[in-house]
Amino acid sequence: MAARGGKVRCGKCGTVFDGVAGLVEEGGGLLLEPSPQLGLFDPSRRGAHAAGSAAFEDDDVPLPEFLSKPEPRARSSLLWGFLAFLATAVLTAQAGYRFRTEIAVLAPGARDALASACRLLRCEVALPRRPDLMSIESSDLQSDTRLEGVIVLNVVLRNRAPFPQEYPALELTLTDEADRPVLRRVLDPGDYLDPSRRMSLVAQGLAPGAEAPFRINFDAGRTRATGYRLYLFFPP
Repeated sequence: MAARGGKVRCGKCGTVFDGVAGLVEEGGGLLLEPSPQLGLFDPSRRGAHAAGSAAFEDDDVPLPEFLSKPEPRARSSLLWGFLAFLATAVLTAQAGYRFRTEIAVLAPGARDALASACRLLRCEVALPRRPDLMSIESSDLQSDTRLEGVIVLNVVLRNRAPFPQEYPALELTLTDEADRPVLRRVLDPGDYLDPSRRMSLVAQGLAPGAEAPFRINFDAGRTRATGYRLYLFFPP
């Protein structure tokens, strides 16, 4: 620096300046004002700080509103508890109404209570409808030799479910030589159940694992058929 008259170049920005003028005399009067924050860590001030805290705590000064916690009210807790109970009761009642048939199957002892409730709600506890567990074990169709145009259908229904089921509807289709339908008729349980026991049979349904034979006569008119198809189903 002496060889160049005290001129130096900044290694970062490349500016040339007087290095001698920038020197600070060792031990010179470069004073740093201590930060006021450091006083918090001064051991000599701990006593005063603690006495100030105690004085603040002893003062009866109310907390700001946003720091105060409202005390729980017993009346509000009781109200919310009652509303939760009421919502649970309503959901349980809706589930019982929607799945009353399934409940009566799983818990037969509850059928009477469900039936009583349905009398008030103008509904009914229907028997289950599981066509996959109901089958036609046998059937045959023949003409009545005594009456012209009358056809006799003999059919045996079987309930393969472990619970009673409604009697199904039967769809009978008469076909010609080319297996084309020439006459179709739907038979409701009222069409093939014994009229003298119809009400009780409908209420009881077809017992679990039971078979029931039926003989059905109906007028086919002048229809000439050589075959038939027979299906069971539960109407909507």
